[in-house]
Amino acid sequence: MEVSAKLSFNRIAPRKMSIIADEVRGKGINEALLYLRFSPRRRTAETLEKLLKSAVANADQKKTMDVDTLYVKTILVGQGPTLKRFLRRAKGAASPIHKKTCHVTVTLAEKGVS
Repeated sequence: MEVSAKLSFNRIAPRKMSIIADEVRGKGINEALLYLRFSPRRRTAETLEKLLKSAVANADQKKTMDVDTLYVKTILVGQGPTLKRFLRRAKGAASPIHKKTCHVTVTLAEKGVS
């Protein structure tokens, strides 16, 4: 049995989010949360930790899964829409600024069950 949680339109670049997601993928839930708590990429790790806790809460609501045997089966990080802004420059010119967003989906599963 699997359970998932989704985060959309997160204001962190997908490249930065996927670095942390690669480290957590395949680990047990307690080990993943411990890794995220002490990760040097603080803002990204806090966002992913919150999403993992949400997925664990979803598993706890089902009452058919043992929360202690959960592991991170998949984490998908996709690119969301880009916010396009402009910065004023000299002589009436403008420089474009692209603020990227990402969508993250986490799927948890039990260790013994496929």
